[in-house]
Amino acid sequence: MTTITPERAGMSRASFYRAAHAGEYERIARGIYIASDAPPADYDLIEAATRRADATICLTSALAQYDLIDTIPARLHIAIPSRSRTPATAGAIQWHQFDRATFDLGRAPIPIAGTDLTIGRYSAERSITDAFRLRGEIGYEIARDALKEWLRRGGKPAALLTLAERLPRAKRPMLTALELLS
Repeated sequence: MTTITPERAGMSRASFYRAAHAGEYERIARGIYIASDAPPADYDLIEAATRRADATICLTSALAQYDLIDTIPARLHIAIPSRSRTPATAGAIQWHQFDRATFDLGRAPIPIAGTDLTIGRYSAERSITDAFRLRGEIGYEIARDALKEWLRRGGKPAALLTLAERLPRAKRPMLTALELLS
């Protein structure tokens, strides 16, 4: 399944919107439609990936996808490069701007279930490092709990520290937490 526009459907705008009104297409957000018989999919992920090709799942959303925290984020946390235009969205998406120099560290594309779209997602190590780096925004407890679970699963502290050295404000709180957990 892919998102549908009047151009992709080979219809005039008026015909397309009549078809959508008749129930052939379902509106996800402004300008983003899917076939009404499409398989279930995460509309927020679809909207983020459609609005920005470089959209990347980050912070608590990425930690939750890796099952490193018990918290279910109320909003989808998406990173884009700093000084980029933050798109207007209808979904429950919180946009974060990350430094362009380090934006691609630990970033890999993943498929969006039920679609032919992909979206970026930060690795577990990058997500934990960002949680410590931005602990004032998301809370120290979330960073600590994610680190604890990651270590319990056999994660290696050296991998985190190597990444923490490349990201601002991450190394010192990460070292402190590792010392307390050992």
